[in-house]
Amino acid sequence: MSLLTATESKPETSNYVKLNIGGSLFYTTVTTLSKLDSKLRDLVLSETANNSEHSESEGWVFIDRCGKHFGTILNFLRDGSVPLPETCVEISEILAEANFYGVSELSNACEQALHKKRNSHTNVTRVTMITSQIEAKQLISASSKPVVKFAINRHNNKYSYTGASDDNLLKNIELFDKLAEKHRERGLFIKDVIGSNEICCWTFYGGAVKKVAEVCCTSIVYATDKKHTKVDFPETRILEETMNVMLLDARVNKSVQEHELIEATLNSNGNYQCSCSSQWSDVQSENSTTST
Repeated sequence: MSLLTATESKPETSNYVKLNIGGSLFYTTVTTLSKLDSKLRDLVLSETANNSEHSESEGWVFIDRCGKHFGTILNFLRDGSVPLPETCVEISEILAEANFYGVSELSNACEQALHKKRNSHTNVTRVTMITSQIEAKQLISASSKPVVKFAINRHNNKYSYTGASDDNLLKNIELFDKLAEKHRERGLFIKDVIGSNEICCWTFYGGAVKKVAEVCCTSIVYATDKKHTKVDFPETRILEETMNVMLLDARVNKSVQEHELIEATLNSNGNYQCSCSSQWSDVQSENSTTST
């Protein structure tokens, strides 16, 4: 009779689990919690079996953690995978929760996502912004790479601008940014915005403060009795001078660098967008004479 009483009073283990995570309520099952070997499974099942002080009167198992990402933890246990947020901050928060609950598979996924996002921002193009002409001379003289300096001053409003000038000015700025990104390992790119008289001008240096070429994109035109400032976009000339000055790179593995430069200056049709100027031919002849 006593055995029957003991059997009747023994509680049955339910497959359903009620969790209170820092005030956020979640329903799940023992099956879900048991899919992976985790600290969360051991914690919840032990608290449920022992009916300890962490279990509330209505059967809720309380865990003193923020419940913001607990749903992500449960979804990972249910499906074996889960979409991660876009920001590194939120991924780091999920990583902290996964480490606490001992879900190592989710921790590894978060670490891989963070590593991938951090590496995607390592290839950053840095453009030097000068604050004075003295600083510009110091940077150019100290550089072991060829230098491309781009001076821009839209605030020079001595004369009104022609209709296409603003568009051409933007095209020059865009081309400078593209060249700085393509050749960031080969040359030093300087943007001069300190308010010089030049509205839009490219200057190319081949080392030791030697100015190789200059492309001025502005001119004064006359319309009836008024003067206007005209900004051009001589893209071919700029690309040509950029290639010429980059070929003055005196570092090691020059032949490989020249091949990379030629590949970078191909257009979408596979044709070259620039050709060597007579000035560069003179430099080549001088080098060949010296080597002979």
